[in-house]
Amino acid sequence: MTVEKKSTTHNLIEEPIRQSLIRMTMPMIIGMIMLFTFSLVDTWFISFLGTESLTAISFTFPVTFTVMSMAIGLGIGASAVVASYLGASESEKAKESATVINYISFAMACLIVLLCWVFMDRIFMLMGASDQLMIPIREYMNIWFPGSVLIVCIMTGNSILRAIGDTKTPSILMASAGFINALLDPMLIFGIGPFPELGMQGAAWSTIIAWLIGFCYLIHLLIFKVQMVSKTIPSKSVFISSGKKMLRIGIPAAGANMMTPLAAGIMTAIAASFGDTAVAAFGVGARIEPIASLLVLAMSSSLPPLISQNYGAQRLDRVEEAYRLSIKFILSWQLIVYFILLLSSGTIAAIFSDDPEVIQSINLFIWIMPLGYGLQGIIILTNSSLNAIHKPISALYLSIARFFVFYVPLAYIGSLYFGLYGFFCGAVCGNLLMGVVSYRAFNEAIATQVKLEESTV
Repeated sequence: MTVEKKSTTHNLIEEPIRQSLIRMTMPMIIGMIMLFTFSLVDTWFISFLGTESLTAISFTFPVTFTVMSMAIGLGIGASAVVASYLGASESEKAKESATVINYISFAMACLIVLLCWVFMDRIFMLMGASDQLMIPIREYMNIWFPGSVLIVCIMTGNSILRAIGDTKTPSILMASAGFINALLDPMLIFGIGPFPELGMQGAAWSTIIAWLIGFCYLIHLLIFKVQMVSKTIPSKSVFISSGKKMLRIGIPAAGANMMTPLAAGIMTAIAASFGDTAVAAFGVGARIEPIASLLVLAMSSSLPPLISQNYGAQRLDRVEEAYRLSIKFILSWQLIVYFILLLSSGTIAAIFSDDPEVIQSINLFIWIMPLGYGLQGIIILTNSSLNAIHKPISALYLSIARFFVFYVPLAYIGSLYFGLYGFFCGAVCGNLLMGVVSYRAFNEAIATQVKLEESTV
């Protein structure tokens, strides 16, 4: 099947903005639940192994999320380029870009994973992990690292499907992988039935097996059913031309996304100064955050294809409408989520630990940090939208400013003067200031683009 503007799965240029957002976001919610349930389910089952194991898995989050963030960034590049080509009715170039991204994603994933694997001990020790904690950390990461190449390829492949307006298939794929992971976790961690008791290694193997099954299905779909990926290796000229355009967006987008785990690593190191119980609590909170921000993350995947196709068709009025509608909704939604978390904080804390100190720290996290999730939503959706209109450098600058001018510095200053309470409050203040900066930055980018197009008419 040849994908053309008139024969795409959904016409994102003419369909009403609100209807497009709802149709594309709803399937993504289910997929995102299962995607981030991977780490949450792992954390829950591992918590039964004791506080040391829970602390160890908390230390792995920034590193594992670094690889995930690179995958998301490359996927953003693929989605932006493919969707804009489809919006401009250049279907062959869209397929070329979709094919090239798969080869580039695999190569970059291998490189990043190899570097992380080689410097694994040094990375975790810089984050504050003790020699004793390094034992369970190595058990988990020695299996997770090689298999993580699969998730990079899955994330970029899913982005290609979303670029043609299909958010249902990626969601089903992620949901299926999440179900397989949840099913295998207790069996491999605790040795249920014929399976050996593998502890931390069991959690890693469960994830890798789920990813492998999802990867095999996705590649078959892209090549044979959707036919958005060529069966043959692209020519050198196609590889260079398509690769350059994709990487121009993908590399800055990957860099911007990798700011998140880098900041999380620094935040974990700050939390480590308050002891292992604070690290365990922060690790649990870091896994609750994606679930609490689920709609933000779903919209950050469904909004870019909508914006990119309209950007390719030079419909900037629809681009602006989609962005503002998303921001208004997210701010209201995340306020509701905050009150739900506030009311259920005691129950959530008790699920993950029976240690009174850990429970107290988890409660403190929930009472404060989710206040900033709506503001964080503005930042995430702004970055996604900037990448969608092919302004990845602007998104990268905003990400750098968030983590190294506002979020991390204010959290650190707060921790110095007010302890763990100040640590969390400082982070929320950082998100508030950065949310304002991000909103203004996108509006200025659109205004500049409108003037540019008016001057060329």
